[in-house]
Amino acid sequence: ALAGCLAGGVAIGPGALSAGAQGQEPSAFVRPAPSLFGMAALDPQKFLVVAAPIGSSSRSQLNIYEQVNARRPCFSVGEGRPAVVSPLLSTFDFTGICGRYIDANGYSVRVGDTDLATVYRLSVLNQGADILLMALPTSAGAGPEMVVGRTLGSGTGFLKLELEPGWRLARRTFRGRSLGHVYLYRDSWPAMSQIPGSAPASPSTLPSVSPVPSSAIAPASVNSSPGVGS
Repeated sequence: ALAGCLAGGVAIGPGALSAGAQGQEPSAFVRPAPSLFGMAALDPQKFLVVAAPIGSSSRSQLNIYEQVNARRPCFSVGEGRPAVVSPLLSTFDFTGICGRYIDANGYSVRVGDTDLATVYRLSVLNQGADILLMALPTSAGAGPEMVVGRTLGSGTGFLKLELEPGWRLARRTFRGRSLGHVYLYRDSWPAMSQIPGSAPASPSTLPSVSPVPSSAIAPASVNSSPGVGS
């Protein structure tokens, strides 16, 4: 279990890396193949990142909701920390009105110009006093574990996840066409010197990525429907 992890690239406690990653030299991290996918800007005010309960268990999973148009509200968010979410889209046929991204077909991690969908997964972990959205490597040497967001307190049910500094949402594109797939994106890797269990090192020893210039990010335009995929 994680006792502490990266907070927007800043360490928040020991044990952030898995046993396999602890003590690993940064130079051992592999470099993913160049991405076939591009990215496009989106309006963050139309999206909500949510820790959604899995059945009646205490576990949660990542959901991302999108307000495609204003015909009906897709969600509502309460006050307080954590903020309780009402997933209104589950009460009506939201085709063409809302977008819902509920698994790896609908969202993935991207750092700079590199799509990390094949080597990272997004997981919601209950840490007692907080619920964290984690980016976790799925293969040895892929990179560090990173905190992407948090609920800012413990609770049950549907809870809003606040993204950590440096993280934002973006749309995946292919040959200029916007897809029904959302990135959890940051411009660059967190500094290795801030990762517990790793020797101090320059970020350049991580897999090489290049930030995507804002001028190269085109506005996204996509219609979403139930079961949005890639």
